[in-house]
Amino acid sequence: MANRLLRICAPALVLLLPACVGLSHTAGPPSAMTTDFQHPRSSIHRGADDLLTAGLGAEGLRSMAPPAFADPAAATPTEARRRAIWSNWRGIADLSPAGGYGTLYGSTVAVPGREFQALATVPGAQHPHRVMVQIPDAFDRAARCVVVTASSGSRGIYGAIAVAGAWGLPRGCAVAYTDKGAGTDYVDLDAATGFAVDGTVTARPAEAAFHIDAPGATGVAVKHAHSGDNPEADWGLHVRQAAEFALRALDEALPDAAPFDFANTRVIAVGLSNGGGAVLRAAELGGDWLDAVVAGEPSVHVEASGARTLYDYATEAALLMPCALLAVDDLPQPPVAGQMAPVWAARCATLREAGLVEGGDTPAQARSARDRMEAAGWTGPALRAGALSVGFDLWRSVAVTYASAYGRFGFDAHPCGYRVAALDASLAPRPATSTERAGWWSDGSGIPPGAGVGIVDARAAGPDPAWPGLRCLRALVAGDSEAARRVQTGVSATRAGPPRVGLPVVVVHGIDDGLIPMAFSSVPYVDAARAADRDVRFWQVENAQHFDGFLALPDYGARYVPLLPYIYAALDQVTAYLDGEGALPADARIRTRPRGGATLDASHLRVPPAD
Repeated sequence: MANRLLRICAPALVLLLPACVGLSHTAGPPSAMTTDFQHPRSSIHRGADDLLTAGLGAEGLRSMAPPAFADPAAATPTEARRRAIWSNWRGIADLSPAGGYGTLYGSTVAVPGREFQALATVPGAQHPHRVMVQIPDAFDRAARCVVVTASSGSRGIYGAIAVAGAWGLPRGCAVAYTDKGAGTDYVDLDAATGFAVDGTVTARPAEAAFHIDAPGATGVAVKHAHSGDNPEADWGLHVRQAAEFALRALDEALPDAAPFDFANTRVIAVGLSNGGGAVLRAAELGGDWLDAVVAGEPSVHVEASGARTLYDYATEAALLMPCALLAVDDLPQPPVAGQMAPVWAARCATLREAGLVEGGDTPAQARSARDRMEAAGWTGPALRAGALSVGFDLWRSVAVTYASAYGRFGFDAHPCGYRVAALDASLAPRPATSTERAGWWSDGSGIPPGAGVGIVDARAAGPDPAWPGLRCLRALVAGDSEAARRVQTGVSATRAGPPRVGLPVVVVHGIDDGLIPMAFSSVPYVDAARAADRDVRFWQVENAQHFDGFLALPDYGARYVPLLPYIYAALDQVTAYLDGEGALPADARIRTRPRGGATLDASHLRVPPAD
């Protein structure tokens, strides 16, 4: 219930549980906990190795060099964890000195406590997902709370630490995470190795968080793409299981305050990007287990006017956007337009030959591609910010991974012939080195290319080598082949419903988002939820794009504001509402002011005040 008073239980019996033994739970309804958590482990993080920054602090997180492994070919659990935290902080937050993180908003304060990790499996899945709970020593027993989150994109288990951990841990909340069936548990098929729950390389299948039995196979298997589970269909359940794991971990860590259950512990869900979509999927689940949801720039699929699926618009962008950008003024840099112009012009020529754009020269073809994208719902600001995704080949990465996941294709059965492997200088697949392999779990984003793992394109040919494969990926959207029908079935399984009646939900989205355009996701989600009589609040943030982490690049920092301050502010206001000390955030179009060459301050952000 949104405004319920937290009931603190004083159990007559206290069950003392040793660390790293199977977690049990004694809470009664409405918890209904049935998940069997496998390979549980716990660790203590105090002094020079805290929960939030692994002892790195703000300066260590800002370092351009990752924390080193003493043995580059064999990370220890502590080393793997520290480097994963460094990598995920930098991928999500703008930590540049002028960006205001830690001074104007957010926190990198050291938080001592305990960390619990395990694997959980949703009904019908072949492979588990990771769950993790961080419990600060200063956990607030008088106002017990859990912040539950899901990693953004395809990131590993620390993928939302800058979102949920940075807000919840300093406030005395436990924070529960899930990698939602994606993550960086890569399998090296050449070496027959995977990763254990502690982030270290293992050759023992029984210890691996993700394993594929494929003797003689070569290359790399990536969990999001190759698990055969279409994890996105179950992202809401992944979030629910992470919350369940938090209650069990709290029972173990604080036996004198047990039992912890959904009736006496506040649970707030928060996530960004695909993690935002995951918490919205959790919001539709039944039962009075969740108290509020804050979803930032969510990738969410609904049936409503203007809505488009991620796979639809990503494949469209992969084909058309390189050409269309030649007709968009004032592109942020990088990508460096002068260097990219010949490549983008080649795409224009390919599109013209295929009959997908008109025009007798490159400028006319570019205008035709831009016009076609705008007619499909892309705004000028989204196209401009989307240049970053073109420059980093992100549209192809998304399309390759999600086609495999939606169709439940194996690592060697992609319908468009793509594979994943370490690559040599000529982009030919080769076995990975032990040093490369040791860093995958910490450094990877869960979606190739990256961390020394690349995409092998079997169809690459001609002056525009990516074109044949991209055309194949696009044909899966509405084609009638067996492979296309498999992908379409997988996409349909990810459709979101409205949140539970009475559940406070706040959606926050940047108007300039070029990866998950607001017009395709948040706007139709909010419209559909309100049509179903759900009270969903909506913050639309001007001059905000998708990637706070890239605001450290001077041109991006000068033109865009970060989105994280609004996520934290929405969490603050929702918490005040649940405490009976304020109203839910009101709808707002937030008229921000880019900082240019200045240091970010409150006048640039103009965060809506609490009522």
